[in-house]
Amino acid sequence: MRSDVTLHPLDRARLQDLLHAAVEDADPLEVMPPVPGPGGWTTERRSAFVRFHESRSLSAHPVETTFVIAVSGRVVGAARLCPVEDRDGTVEAGVWIGRSHRGTGVGSAVLELLLDRARASGCDEVCVSTTPQNSAVRALMAGIGTELVADGDELVGRVRLTS
Repeated sequence: MRSDVTLHPLDRARLQDLLHAAVEDADPLEVMPPVPGPGGWTTERRSAFVRFHESRSLSAHPVETTFVIAVSGRVVGAARLCPVEDRDGTVEAGVWIGRSHRGTGVGSAVLELLLDRARASGCDEVCVSTTPQNSAVRALMAGIGTELVADGDELVGRVRLTS
């Protein structure tokens, strides 16, 4: 595993670094829900990105835990763990990594760090869902021996954290 990849809890100061990384190295549709209007990182889309994270993980009652992914101290993406409704002890993992850092082992390192975080917080299971076209996630999950199974239009994998 790469030793230069770290996760840091998202806070208000890191949110600006995360926005900068998204604008510089990702398409808005890769990192946030769609916003009506012209494509690209418009002023409205940048504001929506900040509001999205403020409402999800920086609110008084967060619905998920978001981490900033750093490579050698530079913010390159985000990862999250979100409790799954009606499944105590299960969290869903999500990750986006800037385009210039994809295919370099960052995703594998992040997945291992997320599994460690989930395990440390007492979770029993981590689930991952993706599209059939997402070869990167399919390869990551295969790399840890987790099979993805079809569930509607998605592929879903479950990683047991306890024996």
